[in-house]
Amino acid sequence: MTLEEVRGQESEVVSNDRMQCAGRALEQLLVSAKKQDCLTVGVYESAKVMNVDPDSVAFCVLATDEEYEYDIALQIHFTLIQAFCFDNDINVVRVSDVKRLAEIVGSDESEEPRDAHCILVTSPSVDTLKDPALEELALFCEESRSGYEWVPAITLPER
Repeated sequence: MTLEEVRGQESEVVSNDRMQCAGRALEQLLVSAKKQDCLTVGVYESAKVMNVDPDSVAFCVLATDEEYEYDIALQIHFTLIQAFCFDNDINVVRVSDVKRLAEIVGSDESEEPRDAHCILVTSPSVDTLKDPALEELALFCEESRSGYEWVPAITLPER
């Protein structure tokens, strides 16, 4: 085994650990934000919030799965949302399991299932939402960007 192969395996293990930690942090952040009523769920609802009060957005999650992978309209929305997030220094991640994400953010019994393709974690003021999971995800995003992964993908932990 060459030195490059050893380093490749080590970086793969570190990357996998980072991904698992980020997945747990994302789940914790979403559960915490839901309890504090700081979530905006849905592509159109998120676009409205970004248009009206972009400073209230602390974090953005974009989700798709195989069923929606070739949905051109959704991909255009994602492109616009990502551009907005980059312009406003909002961290954004991708998740590939919409169903699992919808389970985490949940919906009321009387409602239809929510559109979980875009989720914003919002905060009425910058100082209101101080969450260790948010800080961990911000660090994950920063490290990913330093490796030229502009919108990192996160895998949510299984239940």
